[in-house]
Amino acid sequence: MSTPDLLDALRTGGAAGDGELLRDPDLFRPAGPADVIGGVPARAVAAPTSAAQAAAVLRAAAGLGLRVVARGAGTTVDWGNPPAALDLIVETRRLTGVVEHAAGDLIVVVRAGTRLAELRAALAPAGQQLALDDPVGGATVGGAVAVNISGPRRMGYGTLRDLLIGITLVRVDGVVARAGGRVVKNVAGYDLGKLMIGAYGTLGLVTECVFRLHPVPAAEAYVRCRVPVADGFTRFGRLASAVRGAQFAPVALEVDAPAGGPAELVVLLEGTAAGVAARAEATRRLLGAGAAVDSRPPPWWSRYPWTAGETGLKLTGVLTGVPDLLAATRAVADRHHVPIRVRGSAGTGVLYAGLPASADPEEVARVLDELRGATGEVGGHAVVLTAPDRVRDRVDLWGPVDGLELMRRVKARFDPEARLAPGRFVGGL
Repeated sequence: MSTPDLLDALRTGGAAGDGELLRDPDLFRPAGPADVIGGVPARAVAAPTSAAQAAAVLRAAAGLGLRVVARGAGTTVDWGNPPAALDLIVETRRLTGVVEHAAGDLIVVVRAGTRLAELRAALAPAGQQLALDDPVGGATVGGAVAVNISGPRRMGYGTLRDLLIGITLVRVDGVVARAGGRVVKNVAGYDLGKLMIGAYGTLGLVTECVFRLHPVPAAEAYVRCRVPVADGFTRFGRLASAVRGAQFAPVALEVDAPAGGPAELVVLLEGTAAGVAARAEATRRLLGAGAAVDSRPPPWWSRYPWTAGETGLKLTGVLTGVPDLLAATRAVADRHHVPIRVRGSAGTGVLYAGLPASADPEEVARVLDELRGATGEVGGHAVVLTAPDRVRDRVDLWGPVDGLELMRRVKARFDPEARLAPGRFVGGL
């Protein structure tokens, strides 16, 4: 079927009553050179303005057997596996705005195409915030849910699993489902919100989210300390442990370990002006000589340690294993002559590593194998979030994953024909 014929079929498809929704002249367009997901070009693009219109689009796509991938701002379209096939991109650029802000209840209902920065600006006049960092820069609400992004403040506020309390999504067959908030679970017993988080759009198209909010703190301080690592991150481990054990209530405890040279440990404190000042000074004394208090974050704060076209890894482990994992990463980098920058949370055990685009794919594969061994020794995993095509072709992005068969059964329940983001997730789901 040619692209014009495909667009005509979409406009005249769907179920009874979908005609007016599908005839919106701005809804469908032919795919252009930029309409590519993971290197795979689409044939057409749809931009619905509501959950009802998105449902009509998916009903029409279902009738034609199309393979569909959702796209927000496009900041993480190079994450995960390339789709096995792609006919239609459903973008959320017109699904934007705050639906409801119940300031007294610290709750917001927001459409999936809304950028996190736009949501932050909308909530600021009420002195409230969605306490979710945006390490990719420019992410939308739906995109954040799809790939489960988080940043430094996950230590104090939790992740999306803690902040998301309700969700509206469209199933692959065009049925609109809502869960959470007062409902908590749908009738099938699934916690839909948690299922959608980090599923890479393979289970449904998210159109609306309900989040619990937090007050914007009156004051914040960043206590920064350079830590030499000639001892293999031993001193870093002692300092991080001391901060966690003290009564300072840090919101974040971050480390930045460039390729070679010292690491930097940064503690974020929030609260009243007087309380923050006192805790910041106590933290500075605890960290010792060279520690300093700053009102602003370091330039690398809340950013992943890679740029477009580089390889980005997520490394996890138990808290006590973070120094060992940092040391292992530095040793692997030296052994294979591949510079690796590591950044992440010494308060939650979630680290990120960036490898240069110029790194040989065979060396990257060896580095990844050794890092998977290192994370396994500290009770964690190593996952490739993004990588150049030549690296993707050489490595397993996800590695061993517990519960894969259960994931397959869930996917089959939600998308039996595997038409939503086919192959994007772990195990080819």
